[in-house]
Amino acid sequence: MKNLKDQLDIEDLWEEDLRARYPEDGKKAKEEFRNYDNPGRDTVKEFYRQNHLHQTYDFVMQKEAEYKKLDKRKMTLWEAVEFLNTLVDDSDPDIDLDQTQHLLQTSEAIRADGQPDWLVLTGFLHDLGKILCLFGEPQWAVVGDTFPVGCQYSDKIVYPEFFKDNPDYLDQRFNTKYGIYEPNCGLDNVHMSWGHDEYLYAAMKNYLPEPALYIIRYHSFYAQHKEEAYSHLMNEHDHEMFKWVKTFNPYDLYTKSPKAPNVAELRPYYEDLASKYLPDVIAF
Repeated sequence: MKNLKDQLDIEDLWEEDLRARYPEDGKKAKEEFRNYDNPGRDTVKEFYRQNHLHQTYDFVMQKEAEYKKLDKRKMTLWEAVEFLNTLVDDSDPDIDLDQTQHLLQTSEAIRADGQPDWLVLTGFLHDLGKILCLFGEPQWAVVGDTFPVGCQYSDKIVYPEFFKDNPDYLDQRFNTKYGIYEPNCGLDNVHMSWGHDEYLYAAMKNYLPEPALYIIRYHSFYAQHKEEAYSHLMNEHDHEMFKWVKTFNPYDLYTKSPKAPNVAELRPYYEDLASKYLPDVIAF
């Protein structure tokens, strides 16, 4: 497994890259957008080269079979959060926050806006699937933009040129618009690239309201909720639920701040909130 510094560098650069691609409220001028033909850093580009090379249909099916059994570890919510915190060291030069504080920044911004309590809890939970790193998974199988596998890769996915080295790219089963799927079949019938979104969805699907599950499962699916590249696979219900995904997205991208929340003060609130929806012990 890569060392913690490498893991954190990739995750921080991915989040920085997302904010560059999708500036808040369109406030960034067109000329300020990241130039993908000549990027300032090679790290994100190499991350996506690996991601687009290895995220095949067969790989996704293998990981779904391995992890959706939810037999890796059983933990309370706070044990899971503290487990995720073991990913943190002092490698981030800009913001010295652990994962608990990042999750609380997101959820507290949602709470401050008077959103429903399940959405507040979703903000606190949404990145817990990154514990995949602690089970030995590489960053390209944990974070990054997600996309469907089993059909043609959209040119709206970041660095689409890297898919040319993916074995599925020339596979006639997978390289057409619909691939193995039917028009408007619904996203529940579509396999997404493997990462923390799908993993946490599997752990939470029996407990949270449906809009929360859509947020958890698709908050990294930028090719759709920002670019609308896969509407041909979605049904009407998907489109309705994606209104919540789009509501959540700004909280995820734009609440990161050097100011740390008071974890000890906030913990009782979140433990009480979690008890409303989640069992005492969660299988991961």
